[in-house]
Amino acid sequence: MPANVPSVVFLGGGPRAAGVLERLAVNRPALFDGPLDIHVVEPHEPGSGRIWRYDQHPGLMLNSAAADVTMFTDSSVACEGPAADGPGLAAWAAGVLDGSITDVPDFPRTIREQLRYLTGATFPTRQLQSQYLEWFFRRAVAALGGNVTVHRTTAVAIERVSARSGAASSTASDDGAHLVRLANGGEVRADVVVAALGHTDSRPDAASEAWSGFAARHGGFHAAPSYTTDVDYSPLAPGQDVIVAGMGLAFVDLLVLLTEGRGGRFEETAEGGLRYVASGREPKLLAGSRRGVPYHSKVSAALRGEAPGDLLFFTRDAVDALLELHTELDFRSHLWPLIAKEAGYGYYRELFTGSPEKVSTSWAEFASRFAALDWYSTAREELVAASVQDSSLRLDLERLDRPFAGQSFPSHSEVQDAVAKYIEHDLLVRDGPDHPETMALFVALLKVYMDLGRLVPAERLNARSQQTVHGWWHGFFSFVDSGPPPRRLREMLALHRAGLLDFLGPEISVGTDEATGDFVATSAQSGVAVRAKAFIEARLPATSVAGSLNPALQSMHDAGLGTEQQLLTADGIHSTGKLLVSGNHQLVDAEGRAQDRIFGIGPGTSGWGAGAFARPGTNAAPFRENDALARHVLTVVAGIYAADPSSGAGLVGSHTAGSRTAGSHTATQPAAVGKA
Repeated sequence: MPANVPSVVFLGGGPRAAGVLERLAVNRPALFDGPLDIHVVEPHEPGSGRIWRYDQHPGLMLNSAAADVTMFTDSSVACEGPAADGPGLAAWAAGVLDGSITDVPDFPRTIREQLRYLTGATFPTRQLQSQYLEWFFRRAVAALGGNVTVHRTTAVAIERVSARSGAASSTASDDGAHLVRLANGGEVRADVVVAALGHTDSRPDAASEAWSGFAARHGGFHAAPSYTTDVDYSPLAPGQDVIVAGMGLAFVDLLVLLTEGRGGRFEETAEGGLRYVASGREPKLLAGSRRGVPYHSKVSAALRGEAPGDLLFFTRDAVDALLELHTELDFRSHLWPLIAKEAGYGYYRELFTGSPEKVSTSWAEFASRFAALDWYSTAREELVAASVQDSSLRLDLERLDRPFAGQSFPSHSEVQDAVAKYIEHDLLVRDGPDHPETMALFVALLKVYMDLGRLVPAERLNARSQQTVHGWWHGFFSFVDSGPPPRRLREMLALHRAGLLDFLGPEISVGTDEATGDFVATSAQSGVAVRAKAFIEARLPATSVAGSLNPALQSMHDAGLGTEQQLLTADGIHSTGKLLVSGNHQLVDAEGRAQDRIFGIGPGTSGWGAGAFARPGTNAAPFRENDALARHVLTVVAGIYAADPSSGAGLVGSHTAGSRTAGSHTATQPAAVGKA
């Protein structure tokens, strides 16, 4: 057996890490057939990790239908490694039921029931998703041949082997190797480190910290940005008024925990709506946000017209032409008009070919003229106005983004009516069969979102545009395409009718009144103020390497191994808070050097690919990134193996040695740990 086997250590073992492990397995035969040790440091169940863990409220759901969830890099993914088709969530559930998939634990009754009733259109619970993700992790581990060790603990520090006196015996491979210190006192030697930490917590910003201090002084309640399932809401009393800032997915989870989670229930009405039956333990929520409305419902309508094809306007040729003309690209002036035109083309193609009775000309005539016009042109607007008589069917992306822009509301009741009607209309057009053009818009934006990182080199975007991509563009896409299941919006309306949810409107701001100890919320477009002793910021923590509460990320930042992405704009230097990585996902150190052996991937990095799982057949960006990273890691490992005489270079075959750790840590748990 070789004396020094190369080792790869993953910091984090959630679904993104599982995806890279699967890519390591399929790419390994072509790139590196020597022995390899892999360590995964994950305090939660490997595969699901913290966010998708089984141990959360059973009523919390995915915002994707089961047919839209896969972990497999299918043949649609444009990557160098081989495709590996496998069952998405819906097919996996069917396979478990019919016995064709057997490598699963003995599920509890509730999961068995969910498996029986799951269809492709079902929005599954996160508990069920956790089981799929954990199964996928175990499958990836098995494909790697048993040389994977899972450490059910947390990484607390990373340091260079060469910088530590008296560390492991000096070898050629020590130049660039690291030691990963664990919370349980152990250490793992790493020739390669992959930070796949997922969503991490950050220290509250100055405003949140001040609000927490205010609440503490006055005996109130404040919840800073966090993951909803990790917050203790027990101090909120029944009937207590609670101001909530944010109406995205964190708000949706909050509603579940404070209503059904407190014993209430929803009943179907004879008219097809929902009625909420309160338990009496619920607080009353007063909710607003920048837009003043919740995320759009997921679309249930099926396309009826001409099938969507490849993108026609936001293409590699179009982007390359822009790159030839401009040293730097600006998202708003160069890229967004192409994206908007692509979205409009997809939307109108479905409207014209799927609902021809709603338009006054043929698709062939409209498409020919549309293709020659800029999105932001009077001629394009005139073409649409002449062809689509019903103005409500004309796509207005700015109105879609800010539905109440320019409106004012003289009274609190008018705000209530406006938001409730908005939600009702959203359900009408997105959760019914009569408006499939909303599905076409969804598909077009999804394709653009997945292709943006592939087509546009991040280093060719100006600093303002990089902020826009990570800020506005991601937010707009999430608002339109990543909203909750339709049922959640119907539940909001039921809670509103039950008097447990009031709407505050758009552009809300929250202040404090030291004299009364109240939080005070106002909307810039209504002027109505509400007061409460409790305030919840219903959003995820802002990404921040410098302010991270994750000890491994803190350690890398403090040691200069990793740094935040800094952008130089006309207003000065701004930080995105994200972990800066190169195009090959190498961490960039404090001196601006891309490191050869430390990599980062996932939502906390400056890389393009967001999410860990995706729709099948969409050439998903995270799957492309997983494959590229796995291949790069294997290439690095092959170089280490070949350069170190003590590694037994030239030996091939299977390697099944157990964990090799430095220091006192020897006890680890096997990777194939199921959770029932």
